[in-house]
Amino acid sequence: MGFEPPQRLVRALGETCGDAAAADWLGRLPALTDEALSAEEVTLDRVVAPGGRSSLVVLVTRRDGTAAVLKIAPPAAAPAPERAALAHWNGWGAVELLAPASTGGSLLLERLHHEVSLRSLPEAKALLEAAGTLRRLWVEPPAGHPFETVAERTARRTGPMREAAAADPELGPLVSSALEAREELVAHSPELLLLHGNFRQSKVLSGERAPWLAVGPEPLVGERAYDLARLVRDRVEDLIASPGGAATARRRVKKLADSLEVDQSRLRGWTLFRAVESGTRALSVGRRQDGELALEFAGWL
Repeated sequence: MGFEPPQRLVRALGETCGDAAAADWLGRLPALTDEALSAEEVTLDRVVAPGGRSSLVVLVTRRDGTAAVLKIAPPAAAPAPERAALAHWNGWGAVELLAPASTGGSLLLERLHHEVSLRSLPEAKALLEAAGTLRRLWVEPPAGHPFETVAERTARRTGPMREAAAADPELGPLVSSALEAREELVAHSPELLLLHGNFRQSKVLSGERAPWLAVGPEPLVGERAYDLARLVRDRVEDLIASPGGAATARRRVKKLADSLEVDQSRLRGWTLFRAVESGTRALSVGRRQDGELALEFAGWL
């Protein structure tokens, strides 16, 4: 099958995997797509554009006529842990995995309304629905699970943060604060629950089976405060543009911590770390506006 992959995917893979590795996988993508369509016994409706940043998303139809989604991901996107997490949730708060026994780099999922996410709602309502969805996902991981821990994942990200601070001394104080917060937080984790790993409003889509369902997990195990921290920073561009953005951000930390019974100081610490890590990573790949927004937000905390 010949097609042009969405440009959003092309750019994102170049940033995360490097141009050479991205070009290699993208060159094989038409053949991989044909293989996945055949293996899952589905027919192609259309490619979703702009689609995701880590995988090709295509709308398909199953042999019984039901609509579904086929997600085709490179090895770097870790489709196996995503499959394991979706299988464990079994549709509770998350998109349903339709072919749990499948292997490889494709996932067959129930079709949601990909054009309608929580970002389509007013902010207060979106945060309320997001919190309710996230609460459902926080369950005990399966025995012998394949997921990394919060400590392991965040440890891999400290090196690039230090490199960013060395390259730009102005980032030094903020990076140091974020790294110190992480050290204190990982010294004692109060719980080891299955987490979404990349939860934000755009990762919650409208569905038929349930009003709102989470998609695109990057699962790991650890404390709820880590998972909630990314949600605190949602719609950061609106916060930055508003005159009372800093105060609003701090109120959001308290409100979300209280509503989900998460320790406020731990939520603040993880929010700081994740904002600085995201900001320095964005700067390193040339997404200057995204990086500056995340870092300005982090400075408020």
